[in-house]
Amino acid sequence: QVQLVESGGGLVQAGGSLRLSCAASGRTVGSYFLGWFRQAPGKEREYVARISWSVGAPYYADSVKGRFTISRDNAKNTVYLQMNSLKPEDTAVYYCAAGRLLTTTPSTYTYWGQGTQVTVST
Repeated sequence: QVQLVESGGGLVQAGGSLRLSCAASGRTVGSYFLGWFRQAPGKEREYVARISWSVGAPYYADSVKGRFTISRDNAKNTVYLQMNSLKPEDTAVYYCAAGRLLTTTPSTYTYWGQGTQVTVST
C-alpha cells in the first residue's frame, strides 16, 4: 500500500508560481514511479509530469515543458511540482499518483492522492 497526500494548491494570478508537494508513505513506495496529473472541469484527467524515485529522469507533457519542474526528496519521501509562468488553462485539480509502469496513462497508476486545487486567474 502507498499513501499519497498533496498540498500547496491555491489561487494565483497568471504569470505567477506555485509549488505542489506530494508526501508519500508506505513500505514499497521507493519501487514506484511518481506522476502528477490534472483534471479541469468537464475534461479528462491528463498527464503533467513523472519522476523515478531511484534515478530521477523527469518527463513532462509538452503543455508544461519549460514551465514546470518535477523533483523529489528521497529523504522526505516527497515529490514536488514547481509551476512557473502559470496560465489560466493550467487551472485544474492536481493529483499525484504512484505506478509501476513508465507511462503517461492515468489508468496504469495504482495509487492516487486526494488532489489539490490550482486556480490561475487572468
